[in-house]
Amino acid sequence: MAQPTIRETWPYWLANRAEQPNTDLEITDKFSGEVVARAAMADAAAIDRAIQAAVDAEEPLRRMAAYERQAVLDHCVTRFQERFDELAHALCLEAGKPIKDARGEVTRLIDTFRIASEESVRMTGELLPLDITPRARGYSSIWKRVPIGPCSFISPFNFPLNLAAHKVAPALAVGCPFVLKPASLTPLGALIIGEVLAETDLPEGSFSILPCRRDGADLFTVDERLKLLSFTGSPGVGWDLKARAGKKKVVLELGGNAAVIVDADADLDDAVERIVFGAYYQSGQSCISVQRILVHADVYDGFRDRLARAVGGLVKGDPKDEETFIGPMISEKEATRLDGWVQSAVAQGARLVCGGGRDGAMLDATLLEDVPAGTEVQAEEAFGPVALLSKFEDFEEALAQVNDSKFGLQAGIFTRDLYKAWRAWDVLEVGGVVIGDVPSYRVDNMPYGGVKDSGLGREGIRFAMEDMTEIRLLVVRGV
Repeated sequence: MAQPTIRETWPYWLANRAEQPNTDLEITDKFSGEVVARAAMADAAAIDRAIQAAVDAEEPLRRMAAYERQAVLDHCVTRFQERFDELAHALCLEAGKPIKDARGEVTRLIDTFRIASEESVRMTGELLPLDITPRARGYSSIWKRVPIGPCSFISPFNFPLNLAAHKVAPALAVGCPFVLKPASLTPLGALIIGEVLAETDLPEGSFSILPCRRDGADLFTVDERLKLLSFTGSPGVGWDLKARAGKKKVVLELGGNAAVIVDADADLDDAVERIVFGAYYQSGQSCISVQRILVHADVYDGFRDRLARAVGGLVKGDPKDEETFIGPMISEKEATRLDGWVQSAVAQGARLVCGGGRDGAMLDATLLEDVPAGTEVQAEEAFGPVALLSKFEDFEEALAQVNDSKFGLQAGIFTRDLYKAWRAWDVLEVGGVVIGDVPSYRVDNMPYGGVKDSGLGREGIRFAMEDMTEIRLLVVRGV
């Protein structure tokens, strides 16, 4: 089947092009470096107009009935299914994501909008009796959730479709207008979402998709007309945005250096298979990618050898090739950064088990052991195809090692001991504990987010909808 063609004349890509012919954003094929599309760049004036349009759309969007909002989301599901191959191909090009992984993300995009459609007609309130004291005799109350108002969304490059969807879909489900800044390296997925939304009956101004440079995007953070800021990206940027966001509610989904524990009773073949996926899927460019692998000393040597063989056999190359597992990182700059971290760790005593090579933006799937604590590749977020092996003797010691991090997004535990699983859930300072699998596991309806430097608040459609609404109380005095 012929590859779909990326169109360069979509209306949302061309806004303001006639007025600003030199502001085009070039989108490149991350494997070849070829320019495959161009998008118009929003300046401060365009962002200001979009925010005002969202403010003007607040009341008409609030008046839409639940079934009408659901119809918008259902339309998106249908159109994403119809444009499945186009979406996957665009993602493969703009993000360098292996085509099989790209198809998986399109499937998740569809799932996320479908879940939002279902939840859009399930927002409920609660009858709350007040007669808990003599002074409240005869009083009763009821509360409901109402949309918080215009929202600001900033999405990252690594999941250009699904991480934008986790902001857009719940906003539509509750009736919040929004402005969205997609990552400038990967704006195509968000622009396609915008094109599909333009086919619906949403009130004018309900949404704006605005590719722009970070240094020109201040209004997304500081504008007081916006009532919520939801940011997914690096911790340094996220916490700075929170400090400058003013009175608006802030949700942050930031980074991690996720750990997985392999206990002595684990099925090692199963653990190896899942950890290879968790550490090297889409070249490790995920905030819940497996970075630290803690293995019980009794099974350490055998596990290391199996894992090294599996990692060494991963196919690296053109992400458009069906057999490719390791594609390019998002840029040569990022690959150079992480390669430097690996070489620095080796110079300080770490042992290179496998990998360690780099060619431009292509970094080998790399496995290290005996990495000194405090090195960048151990303490920071690698965000690339690198994982670290270490051993432990006691399960409590392993839990302490997992917690010895400034991050706390998710952790995985391979054990058959129910007590240890429950203990991990009680002790680990993370947003989620995954038993029998890697921390990289996520289903789009579950509460997802972290603690410590990993963020603030939770995504997952129903939980994001709660953030995008406020409780409004009605008190009735009886006769």
